[in-house]
Amino acid sequence: MEDVYMLADDVVQRKIGARLKALRLKQNITQQSLAEESGVSLSSVKKIEKGEIGSFDTFLRILRTLGKLDVLLPLVEEEPMSPIEYYELMQKVGAHQRKRAVRKMQKGREDLSW
Repeated sequence: MEDVYMLADDVVQRKIGARLKALRLKQNITQQSLAEESGVSLSSVKKIEKGEIGSFDTFLRILRTLGKLDVLLPLVEEEPMSPIEYYELMQKVGAHQRKRAVRKMQKGREDLSW
């Protein structure tokens, strides 16, 4: 497996384009129908498959149509809190909780019963 950090940007884009083309062919989808279903132009699909990813929006639309938008999940999920972060958050929340009533009941006031 290659170290992606060692690859030039254009090489990474070409590899992504080739993978998208392979996914499209595996799903038996033509470039024209992918373009129509994604809401992008046919030339955009052809460019992306050649590794010319010019628009992130177009890239997202194609990923969504091919059912591969989940590859971006690590980028959109919130990171879980560490136990220390959770403890600190609970301390802040607890600090603002009411500890007691403001005033005592007045003497001579009748107790209300249900």
